Amino acid sequence: MKTVFISTAIDYVNASPHLGHAMEKIQADVIARYHRSLRDEVFFLSGTDENSLKNVQSADKEGMPVKELVDKYYEKFHGLKQALNLSYDDFIRTTEERHIKGVQKLWQQCAKDIFKKKYKGLYCVGCEEFYKEQELENGLCPEHKKPLELVEEENYFFKLAQYQDKLKELITKETIRIVPETKKNEVLRFIDSGLEDFCISRSADRAKGWGIDVPNDPSQKIWVWFDALANYITALGYGSDDESEFNRFWQNNDNKLHVIGKGITRFHAVYWPVMLLSADISLPRTIFIHGYITANGQKMSKSIGNVVDPFELVNKYGTDSVRYFLLREVPALGDGDFTYEKFEKRYNDDLASGLGNLFSRVVAMVEKQGELKIQPNEFTLKEVEETRGKYREKIVCFNEALAIVWELISSCDKYIDREKPWEIKDEEKKKEVFSNLLFSLKNIAEMIHPFMPGTAEKMKEQLGEENGTFVVKKRQALFPRL
Repeated sequence: MKTVFISTAIDYVNASPHLGHAMEKIQADVIARYHRSLRDEVFFLSGTDENSLKNVQSADKEGMPVKELVDKYYEKFHGLKQALNLSYDDFIRTTEERHIKGVQKLWQQCAKDIFKKKYKGLYCVGCEEFYKEQELENGLCPEHKKPLELVEEENYFFKLAQYQDKLKELITKETIRIVPETKKNEVLRFIDSGLEDFCISRSADRAKGWGIDVPNDPSQKIWVWFDALANYITALGYGSDDESEFNRFWQNNDNKLHVIGKGITRFHAVYWPVMLLSADISLPRTIFIHGYITANGQKMSKSIGNVVDPFELVNKYGTDSVRYFLLREVPALGDGDFTYEKFEKRYNDDLASGLGNLFSRVVAMVEKQGELKIQPNEFTLKEVEETRGKYREKIVCFNEALAIVWELISSCDKYIDREKPWEIKDEEKKKEVFSNLLFSLKNIAEMIHPFMPGTAEKMKEQLGEENGTFVVKKRQALFPRL
């Protein structure tokens, strides 16, 4: 049994969540549920990033106070928990007092590396980040493809350059493990290009008074990324009177995982570790970087406007159908495209005609038998164990792990077609066939539970297992064909 900390990125609350936000949360939820199935002690965290300048600008556009805007969209992001059946242990808002106290403590612990100077640079409000001219693409932000704002003011800076060699060593030796390897190499190239001290505050005037005050200097607000990254420890009680969870799940724990999108790699793999080094706080162990969900080949983005509403999708197709599509169709570490045609094809082929059809076939046949003792033969035991072994190896390659489970589903269908249990006269032989199928279904339900917990529970409820004996309690289609 291990102690495991798992986090998603926290989201800007300047607009409603889209399918890309849903995908990341579902991926992290699978990992959290899988570890819980191993009896590990898990702390699974998500939240909302409420102190950004883009929230201020969005509030201006909508003609409402910033607090009213962030409260409005916080409700929607928090609502993903129920809509997507997410198993968060905590959901933090960066406007909470517990977070503010922790951020200011972190700032003070980094004080030796913080200094003030006048600065002029190109700033992307979408990224909340200054860019060098050579980093731009055709003069635009490489992430948002929009012009940048020229900002000139006196701000606080963090002495990043002095950590260059140490950070490179940590990543090269995989003290901090970056997945996939391509992103690790990308970060190392950025480090090798030469790290420069980075701005960690903005004027209170430019922030329109919104954000967390720099300790002892209310004329400055803490840069939103310095603030936001700290949520991973403030949610655990860092900066509070009781830091026991912070010590258990972060400071004294080697199993710390961040699940993030590729657009915020630099913040998590460069800025966050050096902040922690400066404050003498334990480092994250793994940074798992997923790709984007695209719409007709283009990154899904609130700023672009090509978003798909996850709540509408769930209302139309069901929670587990949405979870399955995002985990099966999108490569774990790459981009994947969403269209309604692709969604419905996956649903009909894999869920309705695949798992749903197999389950219905078996339940309909077994129901007539009454109670059945599960005693699988050696071939079935071996096949299931081999499947589980391959599944365990690929668990965080979500699409590959599901493909392995669906191979077992296909194998069960072939087994039914080959054995034709409805034609078997020998009752003992018939029971053996049903026993093998029920054993396989039991294991399929267990393996899909982290991915589709609602479906797994429905399967268990219908089969009604008690002490290795099954009796069908009720029949209900898992996935009616569209």
